[in-house]
Amino acid sequence: MEKLPWQCDWDYIPNMPQSKSQRPLSAATLQLLRPLVKILLRNNVPHQTLTEWAKQAYVEVADSEFGIAGKKQTVSRIAILTGLTRKEVQRILSQPDDAQHATGEEYHRAARVITGWVRDPDFGDGKGHPHPLRMEAKRASFTELVKRYSGDMPVRAMLDELLRVSAVKQLKDGRICLLARGYVPQKGSAEKLNILGSDTADLIATIDHNLYDKSAKPRIQRKVMYDNVPVEAAKEFHILAAAQSQELLESLDRWLSHRDRDVNPASKGTGRVRVGLGLYHFEEQLDKES
Repeated sequence: MEKLPWQCDWDYIPNMPQSKSQRPLSAATLQLLRPLVKILLRNNVPHQTLTEWAKQAYVEVADSEFGIAGKKQTVSRIAILTGLTRKEVQRILSQPDDAQHATGEEYHRAARVITGWVRDPDFGDGKGHPHPLRMEAKRASFTELVKRYSGDMPVRAMLDELLRVSAVKQLKDGRICLLARGYVPQKGSAEKLNILGSDTADLIATIDHNLYDKSAKPRIQRKVMYDNVPVEAAKEFHILAAAQSQELLESLDRWLSHRDRDVNPASKGTGRVRVGLGLYHFEEQLDKES
């Protein structure tokens, strides 16, 4: 039967012209995408693959965040929200979960072990200078450190991971010495890309909260930036920012660790919240001769 002019094909929503109100979002999205596309091209990812990932993200967010209260989310509604066909939505919803939904638990456990090693007086001097640890010992040992800060992760697996990313080294006498004050993968791109996803997602979620959740208190989102700084001063700033940021993060880590139930089971309170603070250093050469 021929459709009337006012009838809509539920499997197709035409691209609407960009409204005046969407132009700032368009500019911001392009600015966000450029460094991401740079990483994708470095990893030989064509635009068709990014398009498929974007479809999946649209479906997942529409399904979980944009339902109607009291009603079950439907394929048709997701199709309307996303502009995808119902067939595409159904295909994406039917896909099994895989590694792309990894939570980064190993990353967080390794980070907790390192920060515990740095700040806990049982494993150092209590002033940020960790001691070399034996695998087994009556008191302070690497085994005790891992059990205290990583939950149920096997001790040998944690040591292998920290050795692999060059965060520790094993001395000739068997003691384990900490080389890095934070867990940043040094050798494998997969782990670094996991950080790209988790850390960038946290920043964008904070911006979303501050833009649209008017009923809640804004979350801290600040930066300091000057655009006519000499190269020599930029190098000095790199050292200064790293030192002061590390000091701030270690102070906040000590505060949070006393209140995290995994580290301190005696911590009282209700509910479960993931909370933290992220810092990053950015730098861009504006003088082409440089």
